[in-house]
Amino acid sequence: MDRMEATRVIVIRHGETAWNVDTRIQGQLDIPLNDTGRWQAARLGRALAEEPVTAVYSSDLSRALETARAIAAPLELPVQTDAGLRERGFGTFEGLTFAEIDRDLPEQALLWRRRHPEFAPEGGENLLRFRERVTGTAGALATRHPGELIVLVAHGGVMDILYRAATGQELQAPRSWQLGNAAINRLLWSGQGFSLVGWSDLSHLTEATRDEFGT
Repeated sequence: MDRMEATRVIVIRHGETAWNVDTRIQGQLDIPLNDTGRWQAARLGRALAEEPVTAVYSSDLSRALETARAIAAPLELPVQTDAGLRERGFGTFEGLTFAEIDRDLPEQALLWRRRHPEFAPEGGENLLRFRERVTGTAGALATRHPGELIVLVAHGGVMDILYRAATGQELQAPRSWQLGNAAINRLLWSGQGFSLVGWSDLSHLTEATRDEFGT
């Protein structure tokens, strides 16, 4: 792809869920959007309606898929799902709050919070395997669309991996960037990897815009 045009990629974390509010690990459990998440998804649809998007891809988990459908509808595009965009598999952590993990599994919690690359909760993915899956999937999808603009809708962990890939951050580097629900993040795929264009645009989710709907 060296001689081909770069692909512009908008990457988006799904709208809010009740488990996000509760700081409960969702992983690959299929948790739906809450009312705020559905509102956020509608705002995304309005914000991106005039963008020259040619394809919308999504994780097959419902919180991402519902968000993607709200984006795709104004663009009159189908949503194409790819399980490679799923959240990190958290195994036995799934369904637990952060506080419960700290209290009941302190040794594992320490490895998790220190982002040990080879640590995985029982039945889950370690960060090395997760990174390989996410960057491989996102890169393959971007490669299909040289010179175009595409949207990938996924999860917080996926956003984290893509930010690190685009900025050269190591897996264990402390996170200093935001992974907000329904934020608009922009990357460029050159065939050699991702680079960062813009991150964490939340201007479409201001209170002023919310008041337009009387909610």
